[in-house]
Amino acid sequence: MTVAMVVNKTDRYAKCIEVSKRVRWDIDRDVIRGRNFDYSKKFLPDGLARTEALTFLNADEKRFISQIQGRTYANTFGLVERFICAKILEVGREHVLSDQVALEALVRFSDEELKHQELFRRLEQMAQKGMPEGYTYLPKPNDVASVVLGKSTWAVLALTLHIELFTQAHYKESIDPDMHLSNLWKDVFLYHWKEESQHAVMDELEWMREDAKLEPPERDQAVNDLIELVAAIDGILDVQSGADADYFVANSKRAFSVEQVKSIRDSIFKAYRWQYIASGVQDPRFTSVLGRMITAEQGARINAALAPIMN
Repeated sequence: MTVAMVVNKTDRYAKCIEVSKRVRWDIDRDVIRGRNFDYSKKFLPDGLARTEALTFLNADEKRFISQIQGRTYANTFGLVERFICAKILEVGREHVLSDQVALEALVRFSDEELKHQELFRRLEQMAQKGMPEGYTYLPKPNDVASVVLGKSTWAVLALTLHIELFTQAHYKESIDPDMHLSNLWKDVFLYHWKEESQHAVMDELEWMREDAKLEPPERDQAVNDLIELVAAIDGILDVQSGADADYFVANSKRAFSVEQVKSIRDSIFKAYRWQYIASGVQDPRFTSVLGRMITAEQGARINAALAPIMN
């Protein structure tokens, strides 16, 4: 690596520090501000909830599904930030006796992820009080984190960049333009987006740094790890979509046929696959970075594993 490349990377970490200081926010002072959710409005926008195929539902029912999905959306971010924070703390140790600018940037990254976890825990407590009883978020953050962190650092950083990028895309393309969302829920993801933007820069830098360490057989195994992580996430989404569909049906004001219940469950599962997998792996920045690291054969293996999910 040339001196110019090292300086350029240090400059990018320094920029992340500058942005982190500038956009820094507080949960109570800036985000919640003594407010509660407006349950007369949607939480998740139509572009993410994807209820258009459920033509037998009325507007109130679609709004309730958006609130259930929004609740799961917040809980899922709280879950993934558990393992993201742990991994960033781990890779940050490699800068302890070298690049102090990178170290500071990653320490700030970890601090912000801890704050985000607290924010999402607060949101769940608020939703618990304002929505009917019976909702369950089934994945356990520590259990999921243990599985994820058991995979190669390369695969975990790939998954992390994927998550950070779809977070930004969801906010800019779907959440921000929708004027019919609960103001508090919308603000949560405005402030979340402000800090996640620089996280994606650091994810990319750390992933590239990790990739440079690997020999071809190690990278090939890392690709396998990434495929396994995506499959595990898909399994989690399958289970949670079933729980969310059951919660919706149990708290609806009318009965649904067996076929309609299946349609509701399938619709939520497809929406979750789009939200947490497809929208990220299709991101041009993600595909560009990944494409520079892997071989054509490895890319074909990833695409084959993704095909059932994308379809």
